[in-house]
Amino acid sequence: MHTMTVERFQEARGNPVYDSEGEKIGSVEELFYDEDTQQVEWIGIGTGFFGRKRVLVPAARAEAQGDGISVPYAKSYVQDSPDIDGDEISYDTEQELNAHYGLAYDDRGDYTTGTGRGDDGGQAQVTRSEEELRVGKRSVETGRVRLRKWVETEPVSVDVDLQHEAARVSRELIDQPVSGAEIGEDEIEVPLRGEEAVVEKRAVAKERVSVGKSVETEHETVSDEVRKERVELEGDTDDRSADGR
Repeated sequence: MHTMTVERFQEARGNPVYDSEGEKIGSVEELFYDEDTQQVEWIGIGTGFFGRKRVLVPAARAEAQGDGISVPYAKSYVQDSPDIDGDEISYDTEQELNAHYGLAYDDRGDYTTGTGRGDDGGQAQVTRSEEELRVGKRSVETGRVRLRKWVETEPVSVDVDLQHEAARVSRELIDQPVSGAEIGEDEIEVPLRGEEAVVEKRAVAKERVSVGKSVETEHETVSDEVRKERVELEGDTDDRSADGR
């Protein structure tokens, strides 16, 4: 980290301030100085998203970046910082800001992360963090159903009754003269008819098969490992309330 000088802070007025992801939070609007050292302690960020609320970030954590300044905090985290109403920062408000950003003020007037001794009876603080397991859901393909039809050929037999005409000859004896009868040859032809099987095929719908989908819910337990920071207190102390939960 390259510490910025007072002159560099003053030159940065109006320049953009970026968060840890490179997203613009706002612009440098105000600078708050330490009365004793005249060093810049807090940067006031002006942005239309927060209305009249002053948004402050610690100057000790600011770095020059391109045309502006970057701070190692997320934009939403900066937005949740304590409200500042006046042009001066009270001791109580400064302690709230220190606690929010995980800073402690030491005897030399420098801001540090982690533990430190506060002046005027200030309380040393550390910020303990731990990971949380969050489980989301996404839609994935778990299988596939295919509905397919094909043609099979099978023999089919059908019984049918067919009719046909048959010739029947009958003879009748007669004994009478016939006038004008001539003896000679003659021929008579009688057509005979019959039925034959005619095969015709037609497509007839017999069954409708469809595939639908339904949603079924099953319970699944997701397991993973998360990390937790622990705080251990060493040395002489009367405080028995500190723990690492």
